[in-house]
Amino acid sequence: MLSKAAYVFLISMIPVVELRGSIPYAAGFGLPWYVAFLTAVVGNLLPVPFILLFVRKVFDWMRKYPKLKKIVDFCENKFAKKVEKAGNTAFWTLVGFIAIPLPGTGAWTGSGIAAVCEVPFKKALLAAIIGVLIAATVVTLISYGVLAGLSFLL
Repeated sequence: MLSKAAYVFLISMIPVVELRGSIPYAAGFGLPWYVAFLTAVVGNLLPVPFILLFVRKVFDWMRKYPKLKKIVDFCENKFAKKVEKAGNTAFWTLVGFIAIPLPGTGAWTGSGIAAVCEVPFKKALLAAIIGVLIAATVVTLISYGVLAGLSFLL
């Protein structure tokens, strides 16, 4: 049987859920915050280099099939619009997009956007690392009640 930390690690690698789901899971099962944070960050970042390196190849393969080609075209158009809006602030926009702890944002989608829009590997990886660290900090603070303790200020 897997340990709770191993579940946190695996959950953080799932697209859409990522660390936004794994850190609250860890908090609910009583793992210390620093174990949750580190395990979730490592798990969330593990797929990023593979996404950056291989998503274009996967998309090229998918284009061979008419139904899958529609999905690829949809994704590429959506990604291109996001990058076009960002303009000269593309790096920090990518960081912010990955950092926002909401469904549909995060390391998977951000890395996909970076790969499709041909952001250089090192730049995209750095943006993912910074974004994931910000997201992990926010989710950890919320999940472990730190921000709830500040509610008296509101």
